[in-house]
Amino acid sequence: MFHGTITEELTSHEEWSHYNENVIEDQKDFVFVKFSGLHLKSMENLQSCISLRVCIFSNNFITDIHPLQSCIKLVKLDLHGNQIKSLPDTKFWSGLKKLKLLYLHDNGFAKLRNICMLSACPSLIALTMFDCPVSLKKGYRHVLVNSIWPLKALDYHVISDEEIIQNWHLPERFKAYNHRLFFNFCPALKKVMYHLSKIS
Repeated sequence: MFHGTITEELTSHEEWSHYNENVIEDQKDFVFVKFSGLHLKSMENLQSCISLRVCIFSNNFITDIHPLQSCIKLVKLDLHGNQIKSLPDTKFWSGLKKLKLLYLHDNGFAKLRNICMLSACPSLIALTMFDCPVSLKKGYRHVLVNSIWPLKALDYHVISDEEIIQNWHLPERFKAYNHRLFFNFCPALKKVMYHLSKIS
């Protein structure tokens, strides 16, 4: 009760509105934000971050990413470990023309049709979707690889020509999931896995 009264007095004070305006004005210039593991449920505050290029919002309780639609300069977006079950429509993704890296693993996506909305993202070259229910579906990788044209890597592996061109048989070293095509574009996860292996 006491804390609420103090908060109301502060926010109604004329100096507070000036401070709040300055914060919002400064957010327009943010190019990098990292809010990992803070148990956040909303991304509403990011709507004014119109210069944002890197957004790391992992391991929170996010369910809706629509506030990011004004962040059209995004290059890297890390939303892994949240509670997202569906993605915005193609209009949202086509607006993110510079987005190249998208980490969506460990979320609640279950429908391939919804994930195919990412095909509207014109520059997306690397995507993670492992540890999502959709990644267990038959044909998951095939559908994504053939839906998202610019995609070069999906879930730790570079996309092989064999995955794109059906019935083309290549030498073993060029086949899908070959160890030579392994590519870890989530280095932080590699460190976690390393430390877990040392504990076991």
